[in-house]
Amino acid sequence: MSLSYEKSGVRYDQLDAFKRACQQAARTTSGVLPDHGYAEPAATRGESAYLIEAGDHFLAHVEEGLGTKNLVADAVYAATGKCFYREIAIDTVATIVNDLITCGALPISVAMHAAVGDSGWFADATRTNALVEGFAEGCRTAGAVWGGGETPTLGGVVEPAAIVLAGSAIGKIAPKHLRIVGDVADGDAIIFFASSGVQTNGLSLCRRLAAQLPQGYQTRVGHGDPRTFGEALLAPSVIYVAVVRECQRRGLKLNYAAHVTGHGWRKLMRLEEPFVYEIASPRPAPALFEFMIEAGPMERREAYATFNMGVGFAAYVSPPDVAPALAAAKATGYDAWLAGRVKKDGARKAVVVPSLGLTFEGDTLQVR
Repeated sequence: MSLSYEKSGVRYDQLDAFKRACQQAARTTSGVLPDHGYAEPAATRGESAYLIEAGDHFLAHVEEGLGTKNLVADAVYAATGKCFYREIAIDTVATIVNDLITCGALPISVAMHAAVGDSGWFADATRTNALVEGFAEGCRTAGAVWGGGETPTLGGVVEPAAIVLAGSAIGKIAPKHLRIVGDVADGDAIIFFASSGVQTNGLSLCRRLAAQLPQGYQTRVGHGDPRTFGEALLAPSVIYVAVVRECQRRGLKLNYAAHVTGHGWRKLMRLEEPFVYEIASPRPAPALFEFMIEAGPMERREAYATFNMGVGFAAYVSPPDVAPALAAAKATGYDAWLAGRVKKDGARKAVVVPSLGLTFEGDTLQVR
């Protein structure tokens, strides 16, 4: 029987229904913004970052969580003595700020939320110091200040040996024309930015896979990758802030941007307006993902519907801006390539990958 994200206990239909209910209720609170000198711009609900608008700028706000990746770090730490909490901290910052930049906002302040089941979790100095140092490193990479946080002890809610990592960030768009508004057009190019691996999504499924492997996280990935499964999973996420900043500095317009996390490549069609996103030039999936597909076993469609499959971020640009955008990516140290095109096909919304025989229709992504 093949593995699936749903069988690991994660059902997007239930999660997304709750998110849509929250969006509907949240809209009823926007009437208070004028009292603070702000307004709610159109088309911010359902996007990765929430915006509020002033006369000469936008502020953006994001709240995000790491998920269960730290449980992989705990298992590897217990088995090998290797501590990956520096990487886990970078992951936590990355999952927050990579959402923030999808609207064009550059992060100003990041806050940490670290909930434990027992305060004794912080007694392990090796682990705690790695977490602290990594979070600061992630903030510096993002160009943001670490502004504070919260460390509640939640016995009975969180397991005594566990920590739940999350956080929030505030960013700013100024001048206002730098906002990424989603004005995508037929023929626009889709640029992919490489990920470091699973980054911060799909770890519940990865953990389920590890549990059925005789050597668990110590299993070798193979396919040309010398790492163990655990080491490969714990590679720190890429923070994509620098390339958005550089595009702004160079005057390059990003028509839309997507942080490829939950829902895998389906996230490429997050924009509300219907388009067909045809990925004509996907790279071969990195060794880690091929290992999981074989070891699961896992249907390839399930893998692309769950994981980033080597793509952590996507930007949509007008055809004349492809070469300049790729140059900006190279200048800031990112591995990027032209992956596909946007097509208008009436009211159809879909992600299509012809070479892999994969099609995800619009009804497979219900985040609004």
